[in-house]
Amino acid sequence: MTTTPETPAAPLVDLQRLFIAIRRRKRFWLATALLGLVAGAALAVLLPAPPTAVAKVIVVHQDDSPTDSGTLMRTDVAVLQTTQIAEAALKKLGSTDSPEDFMKNYAGLGLTNNILQITVKAKSNEEAAARAQALAETFIADHVRRSQAAAAAQSQAILDQRKNAQDELGKIEQQIVEEEGKGRQASQPTLENLYSRRAALTAQISDFTARAQQAGIGSPQVAAGTQVVDAARVLPKAFLKTTATNAGIGFALGLALGLALVAVGAVSRDKPVLRREISTHLGASVIAQLPSKPRGPARLWRRSRAVSERQRVATTLVRLIKQDPREVSLLELGAPKVAAALALDIAGELDTASVVDDLPGEDVRKLAQETKSEVSVVGAGDPPATPEERRVGVGTVSPGTAWTDLEHLGEETVLVVKAGHANTLWLHTVARQLADQAIPILGVVLVDPDPRDKSDGTLWDGLHTALRGRGRPATPPAPAEREDRLDELVARVAERVVTEQPTRRFTPVRPVLPPALATPRPPASPLPPPGGVSVPDHLNAPTKKFAPVKPPKRPSPFKRDHAEPSHKGELDADLEPEKSAEVS
Repeated sequence: MTTTPETPAAPLVDLQRLFIAIRRRKRFWLATALLGLVAGAALAVLLPAPPTAVAKVIVVHQDDSPTDSGTLMRTDVAVLQTTQIAEAALKKLGSTDSPEDFMKNYAGLGLTNNILQITVKAKSNEEAAARAQALAETFIADHVRRSQAAAAAQSQAILDQRKNAQDELGKIEQQIVEEEGKGRQASQPTLENLYSRRAALTAQISDFTARAQQAGIGSPQVAAGTQVVDAARVLPKAFLKTTATNAGIGFALGLALGLALVAVGAVSRDKPVLRREISTHLGASVIAQLPSKPRGPARLWRRSRAVSERQRVATTLVRLIKQDPREVSLLELGAPKVAAALALDIAGELDTASVVDDLPGEDVRKLAQETKSEVSVVGAGDPPATPEERRVGVGTVSPGTAWTDLEHLGEETVLVVKAGHANTLWLHTVARQLADQAIPILGVVLVDPDPRDKSDGTLWDGLHTALRGRGRPATPPAPAEREDRLDELVARVAERVVTEQPTRRFTPVRPVLPPALATPRPPASPLPPPGGVSVPDHLNAPTKKFAPVKPPKRPSPFKRDHAEPSHKGELDADLEPEKSAEVS
């Protein structure tokens, strides 16, 4: 039982094809990167940065500590971005702008735990500096006011506690007077408790008084320390730096966008670019490849190379056409100009050959007129060729092709396919339609391949249609040639038997017959006819009666069993008539 090997599943994303597709579309993503570069530089020129002023304020916190991780400064930045601060700054400037719009034009940044940087944008340099200074002073006033309000609230709370303690002390004094008025009947333990309580309340009142006085003073270090350390100043405009920064950002964004679009397109469109993929989907081997038409200044020094490559491929196809009398056509898929030039080169190397131009744009006829070629170009509806004339048909297998007309261009075909032009589904459609029309594909001429593609585009299961199999005879060998081959095969086998001696030789095994079978048997007499054999009389005699077989005696452990049986005479008497009958 033979099992077919399982075909390995195709990967979800072929990285090799993805990289090749990105490299082939380098003009696109380089163009997007250049467009981003130009757009960033133009943005810096057309939309310059507005005038900007910066002011720095040192902020002293009442609860500041060395272990603070910047929480207090983040709180100050959040307070700066409130409508209350913006409205107060606008009132100080006498502006009628809305606080919400003003908040969009300034920002705060905590440089350290105590340094706050305020950045303000405006229409002019003077306005930006004035707004930054007003905003800094407004924030300082608000910060000091909040600190003093907190100190006043703390002082009032301490005073309230002192008043409560004084009220309780008055009650204790009254109880002491009442207890002392009793004279000798006064309780000494009660008086001692009242005296100790009076002393504690007196100490608390003194402490509350001192704390209230200190809190009433406020936080002088906050009010004195919070101030503007760097007055508002206008930042100088660095045009070159801004332009370079915007251009770099635009270049990076354009490059990333171009690469992303190319990668997504390569995965979603599924257009094969590798030789092995194109040969697999078309069911034919890649026999040659041609570079695409040079673009830009490269046409000046690469034109001769492209022409020589095309002529070399044309020479290969000419050898193919000469070996077989059947007509061969060139069918293009994404490369009509290359197919037209290749057909003219093939017809030019043949003696009497013409080109049948069946391309939609009549590219062969136009190219022949441009190059002033002497090759005859005919149309698909012209009269058929003479027996001495060879014709090379040029057509297309692009979408919209009349498949039934392809057989009039040639009995066999060579596909001229541009890499990355058609998707997998259309390549399968082309192969299926050509198979239905009984037009074998001799090979594929790949146009514009990737120069770094090292994949193999050869199929090994189509020898009868491939170029490497066209030189072999299509008919079976003659009988004389077959006999020569058989003789050669027998000679090789005999030579191998003589040269390769076995390890040991054994005597052949012969069958050994018994003596009875070794002597020849006499011929058997024929059987008598039916009814001629008589049966002897003694064969019809009754069956003899035999004495019953007595079973052997077994040893018994009882003595009475070893004695003579008492019924021996009776047994003999019974057997006597039978014995007499047997004797008679």
